[in-house]
Amino acid sequence: QFPSGFPGFRVLGLRGLPSLSSFGVVARAGFSSEASRTYGGLKDEDRIFTNLYGEYDVGIKGAEARGDWYRTKDLLAKGPEWIIQEVKTSGLRGRGGAGFPSGLKWSFMPKVSDGRPSYLVINADESEPGTCKDREIIRHDPHKLVEGALCVGFGMRAKAAYIYIRGEFYDEAQALERAVAEAYKAGKLGRNACESGYDFDVYVHRGAGAYICGEETALLESLEGKQGKPRLKPPFPANIGLYG
Repeated sequence: QFPSGFPGFRVLGLRGLPSLSSFGVVARAGFSSEASRTYGGLKDEDRIFTNLYGEYDVGIKGAEARGDWYRTKDLLAKGPEWIIQEVKTSGLRGRGGAGFPSGLKWSFMPKVSDGRPSYLVINADESEPGTCKDREIIRHDPHKLVEGALCVGFGMRAKAAYIYIRGEFYDEAQALERAVAEAYKAGKLGRNACESGYDFDVYVHRGAGAYICGEETALLESLEGKQGKPRLKPPFPANIGLYG
């Protein structure tokens, strides 16, 4: 099983579009009724996101102290198929409404390249009014996302991840860019990421606030520098996605 530091995603495709998701977040401890609450058999120490309230160091040192980047090399050494199967077995689903099984979605990606590179695109646009789950993760626990991008990208044989973040999320974008820079400096990203022998890059792209760009194919169009308008399907993003 993945350690508690492994982050999660709602994936909508590669060379296409997965989307950042807040899952498995347990309510904040400290309330008088906390002892009587249950969370599907999970204990308080099983929390995935442990700094949602910004109480601890957001940087890579603090993240590592909370379990992020722990034996990431060993996870990657188990191979792409193992990662996909572990996510399938976990029962992880998207939190965007459809509840589609994440591992199954990831498994749609081509196992053998036809010469075109595959990309992981993470939807951090979060433009739905009143929605703020992804914002808190990016602001206070960004290394969960960055490490997760590496693990997921490796599982889907992607060469790079593009994180499309809402333009209004100024502080969040800065926190995420700092986390990516720290990961590069520590050898977690780039050539031979985490000394795994796998090359993987992460890019942060800021949107311009268009609500429609929360839709997966409109986001891809925007990321390519075009007007953010939805594409017709098929083809689906897993087959013809970013720069496809």
